[in-house]
Amino acid sequence: MNTKLTLTIEHSIIEKAKSYAKGKGRSLSDIIENYLKAITKEQSVVEDISPLVSSLRGSFKSPESFDYKKELSKSLSEKYLS
Repeated sequence: MNTKLTLTIEHSIIEKAKSYAKGKGRSLSDIIENYLKAITKEQSVVEDISPLVSSLRGSFKSPESFDYKKELSKSLSEKYLS
């Protein structure tokens, strides 16, 4: 159920936010609602995960033998030392 909410926000910020929302093809209400969902969501182990990344969690299963730190080290070495 949707409920109307009245906020007092500086006019210039509202105009910039409306412009941002229009550029993203979304309503300002939708953006604010999703922001409030994100900040009021129960705290997970990693607190700074965006809703998009959170929605992808569990979509990839790595093999048991996969060593994340080893692969990261290898990739970074190739990128910066080659």
